Amino acid sequence: MRSKYRIIILLSPVLCWLICFFLLPLSYVFIYSFLERDAHGGIQWTFTIENYIRSIDGLYLQVLWRSITTGFVCTIFCLLIGYPFAYSLAVIRPKYRDILLLLIVIPFWINFLIRTYAWILILRKEGILNSLITSLSLGIQPFELLNTPIAVQIGLIYTYLPFMILPLYASLEQIDFSLIDAAKDLGATPRNAFWQVTFPLSLPGILAGSMLVFIPTVGAFLTPDLLGGGKVSYIGNVIERQFKSALDYPFGSALSILLMCFVLLGIIIYFRTLRESNNLDY
Repeated sequence: MRSKYRIIILLSPVLCWLICFFLLPLSYVFIYSFLERDAHGGIQWTFTIENYIRSIDGLYLQVLWRSITTGFVCTIFCLLIGYPFAYSLAVIRPKYRDILLLLIVIPFWINFLIRTYAWILILRKEGILNSLITSLSLGIQPFELLNTPIAVQIGLIYTYLPFMILPLYASLEQIDFSLIDAAKDLGATPRNAFWQVTFPLSLPGILAGSMLVFIPTVGAFLTPDLLGGGKVSYIGNVIERQFKSALDYPFGSALSILLMCFVLLGIIIYFRTLRESNNLDY
């Protein structure tokens, strides 16, 4: 009994945090999603499912699908860029590793808004990128990257790449690399040793990094708003406008719950597929 009470006491700060800052706000949003908006932007305590019927309109589903595909593409690019970098961190000398880890963490010392505005200076037509291309005399005319889906994708990849690298590094660092040497001694090529030994052992880091990147990118609204210029709508921008401009809290809440359900459904399918593939391997 003492051990049970001790566990409860140790977990109480985390439980209080989850209840106060996750479950209660989520319950608040869930209840609001079934209410109605009055003519002055207030709330009418009349329960209805009209908000959910409206949220599955083709227009909003298209925006949601665009956000999900953007998050998926961002996750794939972060994995392709972050995996080699994390692998290098795991095998490099400690003195160089500390320097590279510092370079990964340094962007977090700068305000997120300032970093996003820096990309505006880089990607705009008169920005640093076009100036560099012009100075190199490559024969390429200045082009507009800002206010395009490509600019949004670049901004998201830059922002969330560290969230992929750090879990991957933590997973790769724990691998016993003598297993790779053993695989090579048994006749495996370096490529086979990677896919048969290194990659399966790093799957926990891949899963953690993918979730840390995919979930926030699907609902991102600041980066698409600044780098996309409002020309392409994402679900985060639509939800933000419902709360801030339209003052339609019930509909914004319904869209938020719908987004959360789609993300959870994707995560469940992803984990189940991965678990089945691992069972087939064995």
